[in-house]
Amino acid sequence: VQLQASGGGLVQPGGSLRLSCLASGFTFSTYFMSWYRQAPGKQRELAARITISGYTNYADSVKGRFTISRDNAKNTVYLQMNSLKHEDTAVYYCNAVYGSNSFWGQGTQVTVSS
Repeated sequence: VQLQASGGGLVQPGGSLRLSCLASGFTFSTYFMSWYRQAPGKQRELAARITISGYTNYADSVKGRFTISRDNAKNTVYLQMNSLKHEDTAVYYCNAVYGSNSFWGQGTQVTVSS
């Protein structure tokens, strides 16, 4: 099982980034997919989740700015992040869940700074 996150980087406040997470080793279409983030000195928190049917939910702090989507044909989940703020700076992790199975990717750093 592998979850390869990519797309992080340094961006100015107000800018945009698109994260991708390529999955392999399991049946991607049957898993709930999520993006979590962990800022320095803080606990990991859920940013966005998408179900197998495409239903989405977001943390209040990112609602209206972030969009999670999935492409089952490409075994990939995306996180489009717009209007980025300093407080969005964190390591972003993708997560796959089905029943008692939970897999994590290695994380990608997002830094919002002028």
